[in-house]
Order: sequence, then structure tokens, then C-alpha cells
Amino acid sequence: MKKLLLMAIFVSLTNSLMGQEVIVKEKVKFLALGDSYTIGESVPQSARWPVQVIDSIRKRGLQTYDAKIIATTGWRTDNLKNAIDAANLTSDYNLVSLLIGVNNQYQGYTAESYAPEFEGLLTKAIELAGGIKTNVFVVSIPDYGYTPFGKSIQPKISAAIDQFNAVNQSIAQKMGVKYFNITSISRRGLSEPDLVANDGLHPSSKMYTEWAELILNGITLKKSNDSGSGNDPGEVTGADDERLGLNVYPNPFKNEIILEHLLYLEQPVVIELIDSRGVIAMYKSIHHIDRIALDTSSFTPGIYHYKIGNITGKVVKK
Repeated sequence: MKKLLLMAIFVSLTNSLMGQEVIVKEKVKFLALGDSYTIGESVPQSARWPVQVIDSIRKRGLQTYDAKIIATTGWRTDNLKNAIDAANLTSDYNLVSLLIGVNNQYQGYTAESYAPEFEGLLTKAIELAGGIKTNVFVVSIPDYGYTPFGKSIQPKISAAIDQFNAVNQSIAQKMGVKYFNITSISRRGLSEPDLVANDGLHPSSKMYTEWAELILNGITLKKSNDSGSGNDPGEVTGADDERLGLNVYPNPFKNEIILEHLLYLEQPVVIELIDSRGVIAMYKSIHHIDRIALDTSSFTPGIYHYKIGNITGKVVKK
């Protein structure tokens, strides 16, 4: 068990924006696999994080199907496996997520027994994505110790959640699948009560929005006519988003990044630049400006993820 915890600590130092990529082309067909955290217990259907993700992708100009969710409150890994087997799913999803394990922990199962079942589910998720690992991602288990329901035994719950997340994160890494750590967001639940739903246990719509934003920051979206080249104008999250009404250049950049056609976006516009460690290197809120030059002379060389309104992408500092 110490080995699992050491793995969790090591991997947590690599922010969820790092690691394997998630690349998805239109028409986006999203399959979300999980439990109450995926079906969105205690929030409206529109607030479920998979629904928010697909809605945001649609707003960014890609064609999408509605998200298909296979999840039920209370499911363990074995329940989810049985449901997937019974669903007779096709293997043509180009975006598949997996978030499962809290009920294994809550019902007294061990992290060791969880490991092979989770690995089997992730293997199945990759199969349902046509064998393409860059179309699959894993979401960490949130910590319900930071809710009114669990606060009386928060340290015990948190230690157990860390053990389970050490397992699913190491398996995701081993299998080359992107991992998003949303657990740190859930651990603000007691200090920020509006992140918890009215049932005192599950995430609120606001928390799910934060999850969706984190996930979208780590997904590269491409138009169906994209050849796969990083310089292809079909790439939504590249530096050329002009066809969406926004232009981000140059890429690679040196001392500044130019943003044009900002008035196309909903005002005010929040601009974030995030380095490869997941640290926010720049944060600006602007109002009714169509063009702005961002001073990046102090940035260290490397890859930066940007979020401008509802558009995300990557640029490189020389």
C-alpha cells in the first residue's frame, strides 16, 4: 500500500494537463462510463459534466452527437462492467471517459481488488474507442470526505480515496491514457459549500463546470477535414482559430502573443495561459477589446495551454 501512495504522490506532481493527449475529431461521439459522479446525481441533466463537455465542444464549432452516459448511482466496477456488456455497444466512439471506484471504496472493497477490475474496464473503454488511446481519458475519484456527509471521518475517507486514485492513475499511465485529477477540486467542498449539491454528498453544478473546464483544457479538437498536421487550419485548439472568429499568433512565439477578433466571443473575456506544470502563467479579464498583445517575454520556453473564453489550445514558447 505504501507503494501505491508513493505512486499517487509522484503522479500528482505532474499536473493533469501533462501526459498523454486526448485528440478528438468531429463528428464527436462521446461515451461516458461511471457511477453517480458521471450520471450527475442531484443536478439537472444539463449540468452533468459529460453534457457540459459535449455542449462546450459543440459551441466551439464541431459537430457532435449528444453524450451517451452509462452510469448509475451506487455502481461499483463490476456493476459497470455488467452494464457495458449488456448494452451491446459499438466500437466507434471517438471520445470515451472512465470514472469509477468510489462505491468499491465505500462498500469496503480494497484498492487491490479494485485494480484488475479497473484495468479491465479501461481496456474495454479503449476497445469502444476503436482501439485509439488518444480518444480515451480517465477521471480521478472525487473525495466525498470534504462534504457534509463525510466530514466527520474526512481523514479516513481521504486516505482511502488516495489509495484508489493511486491505482487508477498508475493503470492509466501504464496503458498510455490521459488522466484528469479532479480530486483537488472536490477537496474544496467544505470551504466552498456551493461546490456541493443540496444532498450534502454529491458535486454541485458549479463543481461539475470546473471539472468540464479542466477536461476541455486537455482535449485537442479537430475538424473532420484535418489531416493531422499540427499546422493544419482544421485544428480547433491550435494557434489558428480564425475560422471560429479568433486568431492566436505567432506559434511558436517569443516575446508576445497576439489575440485578434476577441469581440466575436462573449464579453467579458477571460484569458488564461497555463504552463506544462499546470501553473497559471497569465490571467487576464478584458472587456470589449478586439485585439490585444500579451507580453510573454518572461515566459520560459515550452508548451503553454491557453483558454480564451470557451476556446482552448496550445502554443509554444521558443
